[in-house]
Amino acid sequence: MMRLFALAAALLALAASAFAGEVKPKFVEKAYAVSGATGIALYQSMGANGPLLRGGASSAIAKTDFDLKWGRDYVRDGNDCVLKAARSFLTITYTLPKPSQTLPADLAARWRVFIDGIRAHEAVHGQYVAEMAQEIYDTTVGFRQPNDPDCKAIRDAIQTPLKAAFVRYKARNRAFEDAEMANGGNIQQLILALVNGP
Repeated sequence: MMRLFALAAALLALAASAFAGEVKPKFVEKAYAVSGATGIALYQSMGANGPLLRGGASSAIAKTDFDLKWGRDYVRDGNDCVLKAARSFLTITYTLPKPSQTLPADLAARWRVFIDGIRAHEAVHGQYVAEMAQEIYDTTVGFRQPNDPDCKAIRDAIQTPLKAAFVRYKARNRAFEDAEMANGGNIQQLILALVNGP
């Protein structure tokens, strides 16, 4: 199982680096400390110390955040304006738990399986972010706004495909999260394996 999760994470990382060159995400991994000498203690520590979800009402075991900015080159073409080129500045940040002390051997082995699975889960969220950014690039570069010699209207016009890409990203993200977090789903299985052992 551990090899499977490690392979999944490696494949996702490879896929994220295989974009056509327009979008090249920077990946950052942050850790927060958890403590405990048993699986249940580690799980409870994650609940107490995990990153807060939006709204701050509850915490998560792990979290994927992103910061996406663009540099865009608009050029006048006759009486039109064209988005000639765009440069993405995308940082995807994973926040994951990390034990603050050396774990007993049997628990350390269960932890490696658990964290590999959580890392692979978060990598899917990161992949969705990168694919959204690529979609924004693909649907906006080359965009032409008629009767816009000052290249002003185009800045509002490209918001339509940009927002559509974000809506699709949110839907994919939510569907994946719901499936993973469902009763009997992957995340529950990872938690049970950590807490209950073999």
